[in-house]
Amino acid sequence: MDRKLQNKADSDKSHLNWSPETELVGLEFEFVTKVDVSIYPQYTIGLHAWFLDQVRSYDPELSAYLHDGESEKPFTISALDGELVSSGRLVQLTANNSYYWYVTALSSRVSQWMGLWVQNLPKELNLRNASLQIRSCNIAHPSTTYAQLLNSEYGETVTLKFLSPTSFRRKGHHFPLPMPTNVFHSYLRRWNDFSRMSVDQEAFLVWVDDNVLITRHQLTSMKVLAGKKGAVTGFTGTIEFGLTKEASVQPDFCKLFYALGKFAPYCGTGHKTTFGLGQTRLGWSSQAAPEVPDVQSLLAKRIEELTAIFKTQRKRTGGDRAEEIATKWATILARREMGESLQVVAQDLEMPYETVKTYVKLARQALKKPE
Repeated sequence: MDRKLQNKADSDKSHLNWSPETELVGLEFEFVTKVDVSIYPQYTIGLHAWFLDQVRSYDPELSAYLHDGESEKPFTISALDGELVSSGRLVQLTANNSYYWYVTALSSRVSQWMGLWVQNLPKELNLRNASLQIRSCNIAHPSTTYAQLLNSEYGETVTLKFLSPTSFRRKGHHFPLPMPTNVFHSYLRRWNDFSRMSVDQEAFLVWVDDNVLITRHQLTSMKVLAGKKGAVTGFTGTIEFGLTKEASVQPDFCKLFYALGKFAPYCGTGHKTTFGLGQTRLGWSSQAAPEVPDVQSLLAKRIEELTAIFKTQRKRTGGDRAEEIATKWATILARREMGESLQVVAQDLEMPYETVKTYVKLARQALKKPE
């Protein structure tokens, strides 16, 4: 009997194989819970940490690189896709409902590790006190290489769906619009880091600015939590890009334009793609993206409100340091106001507990200052 069960398990995993040459692959996990459970609004931090812990258990050196590497991150993770509802200060998952989670690899090293990992997956994922059972794992985005993307067939336009809130950094601020240069710059950065077919970034982006057109779009904006700290205004929806007739003067850039479009579902769009933002798919859809639970929106708005106050108070000092401190203070205080313990916040932000304790005290004192 045990042998039959083992044979079935091996058969179930047979589709989770890809060649050693694979550089890109995307996985879809299906989770279920046996009982109704509640998770904290910034749970994508927990998903991120769990994934890196899985890497660490197999390959500590790779885990350290993914955590600390200064380059673009060679992976993405999504938020949970399913029926998420606000329950007081938490987000509730309903028993026996399916929730989906997406993970992609953007380099051969990560895809090779992922190929080993899926053959011996744990039975569950734990988000603090919430246990999510792993019901299945399937390939969501086919295994491929950068060269195959570059040389694949393509149509006349590139149409993209942004399933989770998406935003860019522009001149030190968040920029919630899919302008062609921002969109394709975000793809090219990762392409240049991992494809081993680096392209002149400045020349390509000038070509994009001159030749890539927005032919139609359907977009909505919202405030969302931004990874470990801060909040952003992001957009969801669909957009279609086309090319001018003059674009064909540079055929190599035309070819790259279409390849980057096919790259988008693997790498995501914009920033914070390792914390659930910027999930992207191909094709047009008039269906609205899933709404962010109210508790997440409220927390994001409170963080943004506090950040603005603290930045204004610290404007004399100026610089990136002042902005970073303002964001940390806002994130810590807002989460404490939501009832989270400072120990948990310190763990999520990977900061010493005493530092977090000091920051929340300073933040509260700052709020009492007259405007």
